[in-house]
Amino acid sequence: MAAGLQGKRVAILAADGVERVELEQPREALERAGAQTEVLSIHDGEIKARKNDLDEAGTFTVDGLVADASVGDYDALLLPGGTVNPDQLRVDKDAVSFVRDFVESGKPVAAICHGPWTLIEAGVVGGRTLTSFPSIRTDLRNAGAEVVDQDVVVDGNLITSRSPDDLPAFCDTIVAKFASNSTQGEVTS
Repeated sequence: MAAGLQGKRVAILAADGVERVELEQPREALERAGAQTEVLSIHDGEIKARKNDLDEAGTFTVDGLVADASVGDYDALLLPGGTVNPDQLRVDKDAVSFVRDFVESGKPVAAICHGPWTLIEAGVVGGRTLTSFPSIRTDLRNAGAEVVDQDVVVDGNLITSRSPDDLPAFCDTIVAKFASNSTQGEVTS
């Protein structure tokens, strides 16, 4: 499996307030499988990470600005959670456009915990089956999604998961789906 993602570039879109383990563990899994990852954000420098939304948990270096990023430069997109992170992304027009364009491209997009908030703002969840952290499930339903309570859900090119507790299943799924790029037309849970 070490070379399953060799040559693939994965964008990780995050802002201040990102839940550390939801960026760090998937990134490590993707890189172990051979992917090159890049952290994109709405500002340069570093983004501040959190643990359980409340405790400071260090920083991540930003590799590029989402405003300058092109969907064509990446093979997949990861949207980690934390409450503050997607709340900032969903009010940034460049972040929302990038997410919308990525989903519409058919390339795989994975979101965990509160990460689907940006998918909602991008207008891409209607008619899709997703999961998320419990507190945003009403938002997903109101945006037209079918919401289920499962560790990982794959619907077409969208892969969603509930919380850090689901990271083992989420990481395994994104590595497999990003490698195969075969998410079109399927719904699994």
